Amino acid sequence: MKHLKLLLCYLVLSQFSLHADETLPPLKDNQAPKTFEELWAGYDPAREPLETEVLKQWEEDGVVLRIVRYRIGVFHGHKTMMAAVYGFPKGGSNLPGLVQLHGGGQFADYQSPLTNAKRGYATISLAWAGRISAPGYEVNNDIVNLFIEGQTNDPAYKLTTDWAGFDGYHAVDRHGRPPPAVPSWTLDADTKSSRNSSWFMWEIGARRALTFLAQQPEVDSQRLGVYGHSMGAKLTVMTAAADSRVKAAAPSCGGVSARGDEPIDDNESLQRITCPIIFLNPANDFHGHINDLQKALAEIKSQDWRVTCSPHGNHQDLAAYEVASPLWFDQYLKGTFDFPKTPSVALKLQTSDAIPLFTVQPDAAKAILGVDIYYTQQGPNEGEKEDMNNAMNRFWHHAKATHRGDVWTAELPLLTIAKPLWVYANVLYPLAEPVTAAGYYYATYTATQFNLASKMLIASPEQLKAAGVKATDKPSLVIETFSKDWQKEWFTYDLTDNWARKTHKLYDPKWLPPASATLALEVRSRQPNKLVMGLDNFAAEIPLNGGTKWQKVVLSPADFHDASGKSLHGWTGIKELRLGDKETLRAKDGGKEQKLELGAVWQGAKPEFQDLRWIPNGNN
Repeated sequence: MKHLKLLLCYLVLSQFSLHADETLPPLKDNQAPKTFEELWAGYDPAREPLETEVLKQWEEDGVVLRIVRYRIGVFHGHKTMMAAVYGFPKGGSNLPGLVQLHGGGQFADYQSPLTNAKRGYATISLAWAGRISAPGYEVNNDIVNLFIEGQTNDPAYKLTTDWAGFDGYHAVDRHGRPPPAVPSWTLDADTKSSRNSSWFMWEIGARRALTFLAQQPEVDSQRLGVYGHSMGAKLTVMTAAADSRVKAAAPSCGGVSARGDEPIDDNESLQRITCPIIFLNPANDFHGHINDLQKALAEIKSQDWRVTCSPHGNHQDLAAYEVASPLWFDQYLKGTFDFPKTPSVALKLQTSDAIPLFTVQPDAAKAILGVDIYYTQQGPNEGEKEDMNNAMNRFWHHAKATHRGDVWTAELPLLTIAKPLWVYANVLYPLAEPVTAAGYYYATYTATQFNLASKMLIASPEQLKAAGVKATDKPSLVIETFSKDWQKEWFTYDLTDNWARKTHKLYDPKWLPPASATLALEVRSRQPNKLVMGLDNFAAEIPLNGGTKWQKVVLSPADFHDASGKSLHGWTGIKELRLGDKETLRAKDGGKEQKLELGAVWQGAKPEFQDLRWIPNGNN
C-alpha cells in the first residue's frame, strides 16, 4: 500500500512537472491564435535547456563536423529532439553562424557545413524531416521509419529527429495522409489552430537552432543568418520574421507564394521581415512565383534587399545565381563583400512605333559583364490563379539591348495586347575571387560571376491598350537560327561543360506548329554520334554520320517515343524541347516503371546546329 501511494504521488508530481515544463502556453478559452503576434505570445526560444547530444564527430579538410541532437521543446509532456549536422573550421572563434533548412524531399547534409566552414562560417543543417546525409551516418526514409517504430535492434537503426507524438517528418508520415481536419494528436487537439501546423513546429525547431548556434563557444551570437531551399525557403522567411537574432536571410525558391489569412502564411511573415534579405527566385519556379515575389518586395519592412532570377529555370539554378546566398552572408555577417544596388528599370508604353520600350540602369560600382532583358506574355492577369504548368514552362523572350552610357534599352515586340506584359533585367558582374559552396541540392559549385535582377514590371492588357501599344510580333515557322546569343532563350542545370540545352519556345504561341507539320533541324557533327531530341516525356534518337557537311533531320510525331514505347500523337501542348547527347526516359505502366535509355557519350567537338523550324504539311 505504501509503494502504491508513493507511485501515485510520483505520477501526480510528474504530471505537474510536465505541465510546468511545457514549451508553449495552453490556449486561452480554447481560442486559436488569430494573429502572428498571438501565435508567438509567451514563447522564448532561449528559455529551455538544449540537452545537446553528439551522436558522431569527425574532421575533414580542417573542418570539425558533428551529428547532433538538441531539444526543440516539450509538448503534451513529450520531449522533442532535432537532429542536425553541425560544422565549423577547426580552431575557429568568433565565427558567424548559419542555419540551413532543407527542402521537402531533401536531407540535412554535411556538404553545407563543410563548404561553409572553409569560408569561415559555423553552420547547422537541420534534419527537420529526420533524414541525414553524412559519411557513416546516412538516414533515409526507411531508417526514419525504423526510428519512429522503435526498432532499436535493427542493424540499420539510428537516432534522428524525434517529433514524439507529432507528425513532423513530412515525407514519412507517422499518422498517414491526409490527416483528419483537426487531428487528436496535434498541439491544440480538437481545435482548428495554426499551432497544429507542422510548419509551426518546424519553425520552433529552426528558432531553437539559432539558440544552439548562439551557445556554441566558437560562434558570435550577434552574427547569425538563415537560408533554405523550397520548403526550407518558406521556413527561412518564417524564422527571419519571428526571430530578431537573424541578421541576414537568403530564401531560394519559396517563401513568397503561400498567401492567406493564417498567421503562418507567407504574407504574414513577409510583413515582419526587417533584416537584410535576398530572394533567389528562378523566373519559372513552381513554388515561388515571380509575380508573388514582386508583392513580397513591397511587403517586407527591410529596405536592404536584393533578388536574383534566372530566366527559364524551375527549382534549380546555376552557380552565378546560387552564389548570391554566400555573398549575401559575406556582406552582412562578415563585411567582406559589397552588393551592387538593384538595377533601376522603367517601362515606356507610349512610343512612336507602338512597341514598348524597357530601360535598365545598373549600378556601375562594379564592372558590368552584361545586361540581359527578358519578357513574357504568359503570366496570369492580376487576380487570376497561377497555373503550375504554366508557371514552370512559360517562355521568356530575350530582348537585345542597346547600350549608351550607363543605360541599356530594348524594344519589346508583342504578339498580342490581350495578354499582360512581364519584363525584368539581369545584370552580370564578375567576382574578384572564385567562390565555392554547396548549392540547393548540395552539389558543390564554383562561381566566378554573380547575377543581380531588377524588379519585374507588369503592364496589364488594359494598360497596353490605353497606351496605344500594337501587336507587331508575328507567328514564325523558324524556331531557332542558333545565331549569336541564341542560348539566352535556352537553359541547362548542368554545372559541367556539357552542350545539351532545353527551351520552352514550343510552349509560346509564336511558334505554334501548323497542322500536319514536321519538325526539321540541320546539324553538323565532326564524328559519328547520336543526337537525342526530346519533347516533354518523349524523345527521338538520331544517328549522325559525322563529317563537315550539314545533315538535315526531319521528324514527325511518330518518331518520338516515351519510356513504354508509345509514340507522340501530335505537337499540341508541347512544353519543353531538348537537344542532347543522351537521356533516360521513365514512365509507369500498370504500376511498373518503364525506362528507356537513348543516345551515348558524345565523341569529339561539340555539335553545330542551324535552322530549327516547322515544315508545313510535311513538305521539305
